[in-house]
Amino acid sequence: MTQELTSPGPAPRTAGPDRGRGWWRDAVIYQVYVRSFADSDGDGVGDLRGVRERLPYLAELGVDAVWLTPFYASPQADGGYDVADYRAVDPLFGTLADADELIRAAHALGLRVILDIVPNHTSDRHPWFLDPDLARQRYVFRPGRGPHGELPPNDWESVFGGPAWTRTDRGDWYLHLFAPEQPDLDWERPEVHEEFAAIFRFWLDLGVDGFRIDVAHGMVKAPGLPDIGHGAQARLIGTQVLPFFDQDGVHAIHRTWRRLLDDYGAAHGRDVIGVAEAWAPTVERLALYVRPDELHQAFNFQFLTAPWDAAALRAVIDSSLAATVAVGAPTTWVLSNHDVVRHTTRLGGGLARARAATLLMLALPGSAYLYQGEELGLPEVTDLPDEVRQDPAFFRGRSGGADAGGQDGFRDGCRVPLPWTGQAPPYGFGPGGSWLPQPADWGRLSVAAQTGDPASTLELYRTALALRRRLPGLGDGEMAWQPAPEGVLAFRRPGVLCTVNTRPGPVPVPPPGELLLSSAPVASDGPSAVLPGDSCTWWAI
Repeated sequence: MTQELTSPGPAPRTAGPDRGRGWWRDAVIYQVYVRSFADSDGDGVGDLRGVRERLPYLAELGVDAVWLTPFYASPQADGGYDVADYRAVDPLFGTLADADELIRAAHALGLRVILDIVPNHTSDRHPWFLDPDLARQRYVFRPGRGPHGELPPNDWESVFGGPAWTRTDRGDWYLHLFAPEQPDLDWERPEVHEEFAAIFRFWLDLGVDGFRIDVAHGMVKAPGLPDIGHGAQARLIGTQVLPFFDQDGVHAIHRTWRRLLDDYGAAHGRDVIGVAEAWAPTVERLALYVRPDELHQAFNFQFLTAPWDAAALRAVIDSSLAATVAVGAPTTWVLSNHDVVRHTTRLGGGLARARAATLLMLALPGSAYLYQGEELGLPEVTDLPDEVRQDPAFFRGRSGGADAGGQDGFRDGCRVPLPWTGQAPPYGFGPGGSWLPQPADWGRLSVAAQTGDPASTLELYRTALALRRRLPGLGDGEMAWQPAPEGVLAFRRPGVLCTVNTRPGPVPVPPPGELLLSSAPVASDGPSAVLPGDSCTWWAI
């Protein structure tokens, strides 16, 4: 006889066990892409007040901290990652008072706040770059090659496509590894170091709990700026050390920042952290960013890019844990963010596979990051009209043709504003429209539509996060693999066993314990529990 096993309802939100090893080691941190989260003033763009008004939703979801993407003064050439003033809030997003109120409100709800810092480059509207003489003391300028300096200084390409160099009216060239509006700072200049230390202190004084370091593998370039020798260089990022990324010299910068964070935290009785957005060719090189005297966390992009295959997942989990354990750091797992295709679409198995991947991630030792909207099961929006796109890589690719060599330029598809309520756009995103159009069928995926539905993805996330908070065996700690059929992963955490069926069809297994939670209904068939295809299940043991 086959029947469905049931799991208990959501556990109450309670404080997790105090492991005394730093809150970040097993924190679940929620990424807010500010312009797409919630709009308070009707201009169609999310803002800080909108975020503050929705903070209770995040507290109820059960996350520990919120990471806010840049809201600094910016011309918005790259969604705010082109910063003109690191101490000012862009009027598009609000005021400094709004930022202060948001931080205070988050803390009142038990949520920590992490800000995005962009140290590799600024906006070309930054005061330093606007002064031609000062710019050549703060940014990477070089004379061109060729008889008249008419050729770029080397063959480096922008991540967004096309050359990484732009010539000025003085005849020299400046480096921009991203858009031309984002000139690279020269980190050999002590004034650059001093400025960013002051920026850190400014926001720490306002109460933030940490910083996500954008392009943490950047800043330092190989001596002499050597040629690479071939094109399509953006596709090499994260696969090999390049002369402009993941140079060993970046670690001296991160050690300086770790001392600043530790000293500030000790002086003010707070645990403040640094998080590396670092693309490294191996998990061993990635672990260098989280050595005891460097940053606290580094996103595990090897896990994010792993295929939905039991052997591949086990290999990347093993290598990731081995590398971080060797330096005494937690592993930081992530499946989606504002720069990649949402995992509901990317993994190729639809919502079922995405739900299973999330439960797998939340059962692994260490910390985890969630990207806004994944708790709703939002898919990638793949049919945005060209005229509404704003990703600079999209336009660089179009102007450069097939040989532009940069990113595909379709990041807007994961940045479509969230649906909160209602059956028609903008689904409660704000009193006006939305800066990117929302699909016509997103009403069924809204927060309001899913709240209270035990089969919904939102309630799955809420339950998983409540269990993770309640059960001491989840989060940071030990893990051991268990025997499992082909295509199935099974691993033990203290008091919990996790099974993951990566196969498309059901697999019978002996019930390992009491069912806690599953991404899909688990049936019983005589003495066996039947794991659905593309599913993950947590068992109490």
